[in-house]
Amino acid sequence: MKTNILITSAGQRVSLVKAFKTELKKKFPDSKVITVDLCPELSPACRISDLYYKICRVSNENYISELLEICRKENIGMIIPTIDTELRILSENKSIFDIENIQLIVSGNGFIKHCRDKRELNDFFKTYDMRFPQPVDKHRPTFPLFIKPYDGSLSKDIYIIKDATQLTDFHINHPKFMFMEYVDPDFYKEYTIDCYYNKNNTLSCAVPRQRISVRSGEIHKGITAKNHIIDYLKEKVNMIPGAIGCITFQLFYNKENDDIIAIEINPRFGGGYPLSYEAGANYPKMLIEEYFENQVIDYRDDWEDKLLMLRYDAEVLVRNYE
Repeated sequence: MKTNILITSAGQRVSLVKAFKTELKKKFPDSKVITVDLCPELSPACRISDLYYKICRVSNENYISELLEICRKENIGMIIPTIDTELRILSENKSIFDIENIQLIVSGNGFIKHCRDKRELNDFFKTYDMRFPQPVDKHRPTFPLFIKPYDGSLSKDIYIIKDATQLTDFHINHPKFMFMEYVDPDFYKEYTIDCYYNKNNTLSCAVPRQRISVRSGEIHKGITAKNHIIDYLKEKVNMIPGAIGCITFQLFYNKENDDIIAIEINPRFGGGYPLSYEAGANYPKMLIEEYFENQVIDYRDDWEDKLLMLRYDAEVLVRNYE
């Protein structure tokens, strides 16, 4: 059986690579975690993996063939994508990897399409009866309002417009900008929830973590919280057709009245997942058990509440680099 794991676009995801290495070697001591990246020699996550490869951009027509060649060469049994731009093309080509008996942990193309286009995501939220920030007419705006691109990520190109003096032609005429109601952080706290969906597209774990501080769109300080959000997700999205593996929800939560406003879904491991892992939500282990050992993954909530994460910068040093 093929039990090596490949993580794509490894970049700075050192903690994620370490987690997979730790859990894989507990089950299969001789197996490896291999990484690929556009510039692996300058990727700290690639440097701490068992082996790494350089690969072309996901937008390159040769991306799938290069990835498949690496998988064949290294006897890869599972692929873990990590960035949004990979998801559609990997999902569309999943059958190619299925034929090779390679478990590509990626959600269905229809679900990914909803997640990647925030206009379609609002339709998804409507279908599942989840409240979301309401659209604002950009030609007859009410203030304050919030602007973001419908295909954005990493908190790029987002704007809080407090009054008419801050609204410009740039905002109004930008073809990708969505205008929506502003959610007041004095009343609502922002959470990311690391969810695990099993092979049956059923929710098997959910870890809300409050985003106390964010840097470049990624949680910098956060804390796990067992609260009403868990019951809400179990009620609303206990089963999502096409959802596979780690799915991260983002929402606002008012704990005074338990009001929840959904804002985003990313069908992949989020940058803050290491907090959930350290709290005991062991998704690498669950993936290995489900896809390599054919175990049934039922719902579990045996993770640590109120675990605080305070991130800092660390170094990976490479001797005699040329």
